[in-house]
Amino acid sequence: MRIVFIALAVTLCCFGQPSAANLSVTVKVVMRDGIGLSTNVFRPAGSSKVPTILIRTPYNKGKGIAGGYRLFLQNGYAVVVQDVRGRYESDGMFAPHDQEEPDGEDTLEWIAKQSWSDGQVGMVGGSYLGIVQWKLALRNNPHLKAIFPIVSGNDDYRDRFYSRGGAVKLGNRLSWMAANLRAQGSTPVDFSTYVRTLPLRVADMAATGQISKLYYQPVMDHPTYDEFWKKRSVREHLDQMKIPVFSVGGWYDNFVEGDLDAFSLLRKAGKNAYAAIGPWPHSMSTTFEGVSFGSESSLPISKLQLDWFNHWMKTPNQTKPFPGPRLRLFVMGRNRWREEAEWPVKSARPTSFYLSSKKAANTLEGGGRLTYRTPIVDHLDSFDYDPSSPVPTLGGAVCCTPAIFPWGPKDQRTVESRQDVLVYNSDILKKEMEVTGPVTVILYANSTASDTDFTAKLVDVFPNGMARNLCDGILRMRYRDSLTKPELVKPGKIYKLVIEAGVTSNVFLPGHRIRVEVSSSNFPRFDRNLNMGGSIADEDRMQIAHQTVHYGRNYPSKVLLSVVSGLSSLTGKPALP
Repeated sequence: MRIVFIALAVTLCCFGQPSAANLSVTVKVVMRDGIGLSTNVFRPAGSSKVPTILIRTPYNKGKGIAGGYRLFLQNGYAVVVQDVRGRYESDGMFAPHDQEEPDGEDTLEWIAKQSWSDGQVGMVGGSYLGIVQWKLALRNNPHLKAIFPIVSGNDDYRDRFYSRGGAVKLGNRLSWMAANLRAQGSTPVDFSTYVRTLPLRVADMAATGQISKLYYQPVMDHPTYDEFWKKRSVREHLDQMKIPVFSVGGWYDNFVEGDLDAFSLLRKAGKNAYAAIGPWPHSMSTTFEGVSFGSESSLPISKLQLDWFNHWMKTPNQTKPFPGPRLRLFVMGRNRWREEAEWPVKSARPTSFYLSSKKAANTLEGGGRLTYRTPIVDHLDSFDYDPSSPVPTLGGAVCCTPAIFPWGPKDQRTVESRQDVLVYNSDILKKEMEVTGPVTVILYANSTASDTDFTAKLVDVFPNGMARNLCDGILRMRYRDSLTKPELVKPGKIYKLVIEAGVTSNVFLPGHRIRVEVSSSNFPRFDRNLNMGGSIADEDRMQIAHQTVHYGRNYPSKVLLSVVSGLSSLTGKPALP
């Protein structure tokens, strides 16, 4: 089995044949080191020079042209689809950390020299097909006029392999490897088995039947955000990028934080950046069982792409901004699109809701509360975190095989029934409250371990009790101050922990509650902290950690929400305008 990343009009899973009026050929494009990359070229009939749409994929370009790309052919573009190095019909070794920039640039230069090319190239595609766009755009090659990446993020460390809190995105990476890098003739292993393999160093062997020296092992060798990652990061070099970019992401996608972060950084630098974020996971065509975001929840991606490339390659107005809003955001709950100029949105006000409890907050039946005012009396909640029995992942922004690793909005009540999950609820809302922006959870906590994790999740609780997850995050305590310089903790000492718990846009409707879950695992979305303080890659022993969360006047543990409107009577203040 292989994974195919679907992004509406940019799918590569279903091939059709080009019209007889068009011309097609498959060639080997030779890279600077002599490696040949198999490349399909489709172009309109006729002798005129035309601009080109380039798609570079590790998922098999096939022989025909996918339906979404046919639109470009019909509108006077050549379409070039290429297997990246080491994949399918292309030669060489697949080394995705390093190969895409030089190979992409050599392909651009080859296109520009063809008799049918006018020297202008745009790029489309989602996931890996989007990542290659970002990496190539950093080179500012004069032939690359614009890109349109979908669900692709902006940083290999924070988006693809590790979380913003330093935990490994284990399920995502291993399932991708099992589907795409399996050794020929090896016996498939069940997902639930290979994600539990310890030490993590050999999990690639369990998932694929071979050691991944060029892909997984470098990840294990570099658990901190060091020079290895900085050199390969798009985010670190965005200020140098001059290529116009329109990026698309989903609130339930693994890459959404990176998509919005890239947009924000480019806008602050005065670049030509546009973005749209909808209620989607990694596949924009997905519908969720029992959940509907209404008829407006889709976007005309094909038309947007065509308009985008027409603007940058076929009109004399290339110095003018692309018409339309800079940022389109789908507001869940209200199920409507809003148009903005920046991220975070200007109208959002950071608003604190403090953790407290009348009795222990453990489980859904506990006494955990969210209040607008800091509790006067200091109090605490505690639980035992056992790595051998972690809190299971239930939906969310995971990737990329929903049949074995379900994604999106799910009812969290089964998770919230566990003793190792602290549950904090607001009062019932009398007015709607819109939260659009980043979600941050600040905990004052201690542990009996020298290293452990704390997790946080934001949940929308419906009047019937259904608890729909919105976003989540994790912090490995050794990374509490820095992803570059880890430091173990002193058991028993109380630390201030800042958990980046994701991004969202959601209206909590009247009759709903806001809920925050706190625990120490979310597995296999993130790897298990074994609580030993040893090497993340090589430790295979584990122990139970006793975790304590403090709150009150001296320990103001809280969730920080980006409230756009509707504080309501919950806060003791009037609703925002």
